[in-house]
Amino acid sequence: MSPSRHWLLHTSLPLWIEHGVDWRAGGFHEYLSRDGYRCDASLRRLRVAARQTYVFSRARAAGVPGAADAARLGVDFLLGRAALPSGGYATGFDLAGHPTDTAADLYDQAFVLLAFAAAAEIMPPAPLRRAALALLAHILGEFAHAAGGFAEALPARLPRRQNPHMHLLEAMLAAHRVFGDAAFLTTARTLVTLAVERFMHPPSGAVLEYYEEDWTPHPVDGAHVVEPGHCCEWAWLLHEYQGASGADADVAAAAAGLMAFVDRHGVHPATGDLIDAVRPEGGVLALTSRLWPQTERLKAESVRPGGAGVARAAARLGAWLLPDGLWVERRDAEGFDLGGPAPASSLYHLTCALLLDAPALTAPAGARTSAP
Repeated sequence: MSPSRHWLLHTSLPLWIEHGVDWRAGGFHEYLSRDGYRCDASLRRLRVAARQTYVFSRARAAGVPGAADAARLGVDFLLGRAALPSGGYATGFDLAGHPTDTAADLYDQAFVLLAFAAAAEIMPPAPLRRAALALLAHILGEFAHAAGGFAEALPARLPRRQNPHMHLLEAMLAAHRVFGDAAFLTTARTLVTLAVERFMHPPSGAVLEYYEEDWTPHPVDGAHVVEPGHCCEWAWLLHEYQGASGADADVAAAAAGLMAFVDRHGVHPATGDLIDAVRPEGGVLALTSRLWPQTERLKAESVRPGGAGVARAAARLGAWLLPDGLWVERRDAEGFDLGGPAPASSLYHLTCALLLDAPALTAPAGARTSAP
């Protein structure tokens, strides 16, 4: 076991089970401070509840003590207080778990589906499959957009983004793997087609972030935006889709193009971390860095032919991990830690990346790769 995986299973996840779960109110804290593991947030979000349900389900499957109870708490919250009578799930809650925002958001619905798939691997799957199929029907029936893909939210808003569609693809692939229903893979196929035909920027091979109603690229402050972390995330998902569907070479070529763009334009010249945002032609928009792109880079490198970048990506991610189980969330343009709490939402990224069966993450403890 690599040092980073050991850190996740034996330090970070136990810390979050102890301090990140509000056992009394039946919810999850939004973040933990570095000085005392406090959370002063006055609200809670569906995406955190869904992501933490996913995290603790994966933790239970990996044998982390206490994770089963945390995952069950999450499922009870999602199927209980979060569920809306009209279908779908509320977006925001007060600290007692009462809904404060019942507007449905596609990004959040995707993570609920992902949570159901993960939980079904550690608890009776039948009720979770029923909930997953009901949510799929709700998304297909209520969020479908005339120009292709799905609306951002109900009611719809602009600009449109690739990001919710990316996470919806992730959830569909997980649901198909766990539940086996063909409808999940069929929906995944439409999302991959949309990505290859609309999200991929032909001159660069990158994924653009923002779009108009008809999927025309939408500039922000005069520039089209590419986030290298999302390029990595799409590359990994396209590989996962290939494995599930036996897709043709076009999907593999798209994934290779995404990683080639990251190699050319997405890496900080001094730190070696992925940076936050660039133009499709390669100009830097934000030389700052966040934790989550480093995890997505590791996932993408783990499935990249040859595997040459896995050790480098694992080592860079390890440099963001703190000994007590928290992490550095943001670095400035020079690579310095910007401080601040550890958001609960980032634990999903770490769990997904560090529980992969990548060579650098299954190496014996003490190997030089990925040491925190």
